[in-house]
Amino acid sequence: MTPARTNWTGIGFGMALAVLAAYQQFKLPPALPQMMGLYGYDPVVAGAFMSVFAAAGLALSLLLGWRIQRHGAARFVAAAFALFAAGTLITIALPQHEAAVLVARTMEGIGFAVLAVVAPTIVALHAAATHKTIAAGLTATWIPAGQLAAIIVAGPALATGDWRLLWWIGLAATVLAAAWMAHLRHVGRIDLSARPPVGAPAAADDGGRRGDRTLILAAAVFCLWSTQFIAYMTWLPSFLVDVHGLSPAAAAAAYAVPVAVLLAFNLATGLALHAGAPVGPLLAAALVLQAVVWAALPWTGAGGSGIASLVTYGVGAGIAPTCLFALPGVIFGHAGGGARAFGVLMTGRNLGVLVGPVLLAHVVGTRGGWDGAGAAFAVLTLTAALTAVWLAARLRRPV
Repeated sequence: MTPARTNWTGIGFGMALAVLAAYQQFKLPPALPQMMGLYGYDPVVAGAFMSVFAAAGLALSLLLGWRIQRHGAARFVAAAFALFAAGTLITIALPQHEAAVLVARTMEGIGFAVLAVVAPTIVALHAAATHKTIAAGLTATWIPAGQLAAIIVAGPALATGDWRLLWWIGLAATVLAAAWMAHLRHVGRIDLSARPPVGAPAAADDGGRRGDRTLILAAAVFCLWSTQFIAYMTWLPSFLVDVHGLSPAAAAAAYAVPVAVLLAFNLATGLALHAGAPVGPLLAAALVLQAVVWAALPWTGAGGSGIASLVTYGVGAGIAPTCLFALPGVIFGHAGGGARAFGVLMTGRNLGVLVGPVLLAHVVGTRGGWDGAGAAFAVLTLTAALTAVWLAARLRRPV
């Protein structure tokens, strides 16, 4: 059954897996300029070092969700650790061979896909009913937390001229996570079954067609939201430099504003949902807020209006993913649908991550520059908001 008391150790372990996965993906961007200077990677291949993560998640998330729910998470988490370690060692040993690095990043991407399904499932399974929404707020912090960890490690790594420190730290964190998992399993402190709790209120509904259709609708919202979000976060520094003339250092500082704001609103939204705020309307409102930011792009300057735009976008970017990670629990009750539900959600997310940066670059190049991109992505984000309204209407009716 759903635990009567929250197992914060289990939640902490699930969050550690999530942040580790995000770190493995985002350790590359800070090091990439130095690596390209040293090894002369083709820019297209260098871009693929990141895109393989989305491709692996898109290809594998649904299958992983079903398999993990059927067989439990332990063997899959162990495989993810092995893939992270192998990918790290290959990159350290053969950085001059871009094909080897691409293979290594693909291995890490598969490990990322595993933990992207397992981690939120573990967090949800160890949260009591009263803490499900707070757990969703914590889960939504995984990507920015991993990004910040990579940025922190990158400081001393790049200052000493050795990008490998980012990889060595990632390997050390992987070994520590594996040791922690072994200890927690030995003392019986975590549940790695990754299945909906037997006897939970919605267990009988887990395979229900209406619940599944609602979950697919939620994945569609996640896809649309992540398309515009990853596009925004990928190209924001370039926009600030190209359009507003900021220096790269000032653009990097501005980039940190929405990240900091969204982290705060991840947690604040979890508390709001815990207090009874309706997830569907809150999600739709956050998407409308982000659509307004896109629509106002032609009139947004580099001064106060620019700061307001960054903060406003960060607010919406904090609220939306918290609501999205809470949806399996809302749709299927406290059981949350198990790993299968998160596999469906992450498929939607990964499709958006794969498409978003490329789509924005295409629109900027062919549809009137940044002003045209703002209008196009405002429409896309408003479409996500309208889909969220449809989702909210379905959530008001019993599954």
